[in-house]
Amino acid sequence: MGEYVSRRAVLGAGLAAVPVLSSRAGSPAVRSTDAGAYISFSPSAGAFPLVGAPVVVDPDDHPGVVRVAGDLRADIERVVGVRPGSAPARLAVLVGTIGRSALIDGLVAAGKLDVSGIRGSWETSLQTVVERPMPGVDRAFVVAGSDPRGTIFGAYDVSYGIGVSPWHWWDDVPPTPRDEVWVLPGRYSQGTPVVKYRGFFINDENPALGTWAPAYFGPGKAPGYPGGFTADFYGRVFEVLLRLKGNYLWPAVWGRAFAEDDPQNHRRASEYGIVMGTSHEAPMMRGIEEWNRHAVAAVRDSSGTIVTPGHDPYGGTGEWSYRLNSQAIQAYWRAGVQRMVDQGFEGVVTLGMRGNGDTSLPDGDGIELMQEIIAAQRRIIEEVTGRPAAETPQVWTLYKEVQRYWDRGLRAPDDVTVVLTDDNWGNIRKHPDAAEHRAGGYGLYYHFDYVGAGRNYKWVDTANLRNVWEQLHAAHAYGNRGLWVANVGDLKGNELPTEFFLNYAWNPEGWDLARLGEWEGRYARQNFGAAEAVPISEVLAEYGQLQARRKPELLNRRITLVDGQVVYDDQRTPFAFGHRELERVTEEWRELGRRAERIGRRLPGGGVRDAWFELVGYEVLATANLYELRSAEFTNLLYAAQGRAATNSLADAAEAALVRDFALADHFNSAVAGGKWRGFQTQPHIDYGDVERYGPNAGWQQPERDNVALPDVLFPAVRRIEVGEGAVGAELGVAVDGSETGVWWPGGASGVAAVLPVFSPYQTRPQQFVEVFNRGRTAFDYRIDTSSVPWLAVERARGRVERQVRVEVAVDWARVPVGRAEGVLTVTGAGVSVPVTCVAEKPSARGLRGFVEAGGYVAIDAEHYDRAVGGWRRIDGIGRTGAGVTPWPVTLPRQTPGGAGSPRLEYEVSLLAAGEVTVWAYLSPRNPVLPTGGLRYGVSLDDGPIETVDINVGADDGLLNAVWARNTSDNVNATATKHSVTKAGVHRLKFWMVDPTVVLQRLVIDTGGLPALYLGPLESRRV
Repeated sequence: MGEYVSRRAVLGAGLAAVPVLSSRAGSPAVRSTDAGAYISFSPSAGAFPLVGAPVVVDPDDHPGVVRVAGDLRADIERVVGVRPGSAPARLAVLVGTIGRSALIDGLVAAGKLDVSGIRGSWETSLQTVVERPMPGVDRAFVVAGSDPRGTIFGAYDVSYGIGVSPWHWWDDVPPTPRDEVWVLPGRYSQGTPVVKYRGFFINDENPALGTWAPAYFGPGKAPGYPGGFTADFYGRVFEVLLRLKGNYLWPAVWGRAFAEDDPQNHRRASEYGIVMGTSHEAPMMRGIEEWNRHAVAAVRDSSGTIVTPGHDPYGGTGEWSYRLNSQAIQAYWRAGVQRMVDQGFEGVVTLGMRGNGDTSLPDGDGIELMQEIIAAQRRIIEEVTGRPAAETPQVWTLYKEVQRYWDRGLRAPDDVTVVLTDDNWGNIRKHPDAAEHRAGGYGLYYHFDYVGAGRNYKWVDTANLRNVWEQLHAAHAYGNRGLWVANVGDLKGNELPTEFFLNYAWNPEGWDLARLGEWEGRYARQNFGAAEAVPISEVLAEYGQLQARRKPELLNRRITLVDGQVVYDDQRTPFAFGHRELERVTEEWRELGRRAERIGRRLPGGGVRDAWFELVGYEVLATANLYELRSAEFTNLLYAAQGRAATNSLADAAEAALVRDFALADHFNSAVAGGKWRGFQTQPHIDYGDVERYGPNAGWQQPERDNVALPDVLFPAVRRIEVGEGAVGAELGVAVDGSETGVWWPGGASGVAAVLPVFSPYQTRPQQFVEVFNRGRTAFDYRIDTSSVPWLAVERARGRVERQVRVEVAVDWARVPVGRAEGVLTVTGAGVSVPVTCVAEKPSARGLRGFVEAGGYVAIDAEHYDRAVGGWRRIDGIGRTGAGVTPWPVTLPRQTPGGAGSPRLEYEVSLLAAGEVTVWAYLSPRNPVLPTGGLRYGVSLDDGPIETVDINVGADDGLLNAVWARNTSDNVNATATKHSVTKAGVHRLKFWMVDPTVVLQRLVIDTGGLPALYLGPLESRRV
């Protein structure tokens, strides 16, 4: 395709989406529209009937255009049941490229078609109805492109409009059948893409895609490498990429070599019109596996002397080291560029060098060495192409440790696009500096899938669309518009974020925050029809927010700070038993699963239900089941420590959930689409952390042995106990609300008294309770005596315990005096009594305003401020529990807090006592993206001093250290400031903007009783 479009249009200039494209004087203006908005399913004046009209294309047009005309015919047949012909008729669809199609050029020359609004633009199309376009044709619906990809996008836009999903093959989505399809009169375009190169990276593809694709399409064609991906596989990838208006691909790299696995792969990319690239670790149009398959590295001793010779095809030592093997590596690179020239495929060349296996360079990180590497690569490009290097598109990707070169002052030549990255967890690390304009501009590498520090997340889509939007919006606002690529893992399973990423890259201003619900509704309607689009879009939105709380792979890891050090425990739930947190999050997932199942039952049978299961049903139901599994598993371990009779039933429940997990995967693999996806749903996601089973990398790496994924087992393992008979076959146990360990009464508390969490008339936490359980095998009667405490009430004061009974405890506040009251309830059963202390704190209601302290804390959701000074924007659903609030616009300069007009949020709170308090700010775990350095906010109480915090102190988003991993794993950055409260009463808490890219989720004031909860307490009562 490169011979028909400029190979070196400036990457960084940015290409604006055009609301109204200019036209020749006297011609109607071209209307910029959403995808397919010119299609109707009922006739109207001047509309063109699509049913029955042949789709005609010049056979000498670009092969990708000829091919897409065939896809359009097939798509029309999918919708109306009749395949269009290809020869001209009285009514016809004409598809072609300006300057390449005799059909289109003839219409232009005859004055029948005005293309002045799109001619010369990048990847821009025009859809219009033309009267009497040529002899023998009365009317034509014309799809014209400014270049071949413009034509391809224009044709696929028609497919989208008539109801064919971009995912029709990848997710077996049937379109809604139609009897009539009409094209509205007028001139339409989807504008010119804002981001020039838009695409994705297939990565981390084992075991799922790596198992399924060779079985479905046939083994790779490189001898000895049957796991390679063939041109037939990539043809399906290219098609969906183009249907999504993407143009750029990084091919799979886990043991795979695009050029070798099928010699037709590059040719197939050219035939489709795809721009090929290579990932950040694979320079000069060569995948790293092309080196690994043919080189054996020499072994050196500590002095650097070779003790075991190595080899590579270029006469070198086989080492992936520029210092030690530069001549061979340069020859290897030269062959990559030569292949691009010889085969004539369109490509963007990756510069720089990283270590083999996605690691840092073994030669060190000296700037001079990287300068030498980039200079050598550009010299090779010039020598091979015979043109200045600036005429070949190039990128330098600042992934992980590579960003250090930039931070220390190294700059690539001005024509190179500098690709900035996220931290692998969806938080961008750097935005362009307005003071550093580059002809090559900037790009973005973003992740929806990841393998590495913290822990892999590969199983299901975990992207929160609101979070993705906020980060992409910021990238665009700061001028990042050259090349965007997303790591989409297996692709299948990340359909929704992939489609949104590419839609947004095409036209960021078209998808403002206020339209995200509309986008989700459109996605649901396109894939499942209009009838259930609204409830499906609601499920998708809630799914994204619930997943954003924590990756499912991390549901057996609790992260704490011990003496200032980050400590991982891979055999504990991150959620607390206190405040019923684990129960509540599990119930939220359970209810989402119920909603999904109800929707699934309402959908028509056949293909729609298959598509539903692939795109929504599996990820929702399987994740809900995983929460059920973890809840049963960790409750089982707690019960085992307490010797409860119910212990083994929880083990049964956890094991049953594991069986359901396998059954859901088996349904996906065997039943959906007639078994088309057999072998795909094989990604382990439960046994992370099991060092004894699969080694020291278990903390972050998927369960695998010898690079082959292992089927999941329960980890930690559930426990089964032998319940004792006792003297009379029954034994009383009592646990109180908030117990996190195996403490129980009367015998398992080591002298610690049983005390319920403090009661308050202003509490919002779940009601306090005691659990009366059996440690034996014989049922017994229990009673709870509150006669000495007239203000206490229990829901079931008497009953019988087979295994256990939960009894809620409440307070009659009319009978509690103002101040602090204390009393004891007594639990009796099986001949034993256990006293439980209850404390009630009843403040005077006089003068209370705002959020009222209860239980030793005040919890506030960020969006519930009393006053906002300056520009702020609420982003619903971006937080782990609700909305977030961020300074607006995101390009505001850094502020010095404290002035009357300084941007801030103010919250009115009522505190019950004087003393020192700690204010915790829960922020999205963002990185210091601006050249000012740091990421700061300020907090003050009343007119007290403003305490300023840099939230990233100790975190390293390049080295991916433990502090960074804690923030990203927990998906929140919680930092604290200390403040003095001079007296009880109403106070004003102020959150001050310093840097514009903070996203505040919650504020929590700890007055001395804040419990350790993963999500923090429920929001306090506001009066």
